[in-house]
Amino acid sequence: MLRICGRMLRPFLLPEASSVSLLRFLHPSVASVELFFHLIRDAVVRRFSSLVVYEDLDFSSFSRSHGAEFTPFGTVQDNGHRIASEGQYIDSSVSQLFAGYNINDRISVQLNLPVIYRAFGSDTLYGRESGIGDLSLIGNWKAYEKLSENFTLNWTLLGGIKFPTGDSSRLNTPDEDLPEGIGGHDLALGSGSYDGIVGTGIYGRWKKGFFTASVQYAIRSEGDFHHQYANDLTWFGGPGMYLALKHQYTLAFQAVVSGETKGKDTFSGVPDGDSAETLVYVGPQINFTWKNKLSAQLAADLPVSRDNSGTQVLPDYRVRAAINWRF
Repeated sequence: MLRICGRMLRPFLLPEASSVSLLRFLHPSVASVELFFHLIRDAVVRRFSSLVVYEDLDFSSFSRSHGAEFTPFGTVQDNGHRIASEGQYIDSSVSQLFAGYNINDRISVQLNLPVIYRAFGSDTLYGRESGIGDLSLIGNWKAYEKLSENFTLNWTLLGGIKFPTGDSSRLNTPDEDLPEGIGGHDLALGSGSYDGIVGTGIYGRWKKGFFTASVQYAIRSEGDFHHQYANDLTWFGGPGMYLALKHQYTLAFQAVVSGETKGKDTFSGVPDGDSAETLVYVGPQINFTWKNKLSAQLAADLPVSRDNSGTQVLPDYRVRAAINWRF
């Protein structure tokens, strides 16, 4: 899961199939959005806060992907306890554009650009922000792979950098100009900082059952207006089952647990009391592939645990979808 400035994104992971009754749905990151027969081919999707990473492991091939996530924020909490609302909300819609290239069967790179729309307000105020977010460049390495007809085990590593391409001007908005629980760091399209990304993931399959797990860590630096987002740890995983595993197509269902934890952001080195949070989600995910060309994903996430510092508007649910086309 990746966070686009102040608000999180979850991974899009899509499986890509092989031809010989083998599905190598490697590892969902972000994503970073990650998408997953004439020849055996792999695809990996990884998540990283505002970023989803797709890795297509066919030799010297290009892939193009699109992901979308809608998250309504409407639950107001003070230090982990729900409080009365004055109509505060953020409706966040993020589209992700991805372009990937596979250098060889183990190494690939991916460029990710989010396009963001956020409406926000309360009973007495309304506003919106839209535009591109921060561009990310991610490298993926398949560190280990064991494959047989009934068993698959893959271990992947990723690393990259996020560039300050999004508009960060909202970071300079005074709190008194916004509804309680909504800060400029929640609305900014960019951070104004260069940030590091590291992560790892594992995928295991036994016959038609599989399990995926991934962890990613965002290493933040100080950005515009002396604001620094806190380092961010995200995770994603869960068991799944292939409902159909055919030569022409595959269909899989997965029960997903995901989450994020981060500390307090800082302004000029001073902690922001309304910015730390730990969120845990559960939900179903459906993955579909057709031949060696198309991968698609649809998922829903419901928060089962929400803890935060200060007063914040937190997510009510999240819906994710992604599609990948290889050429």
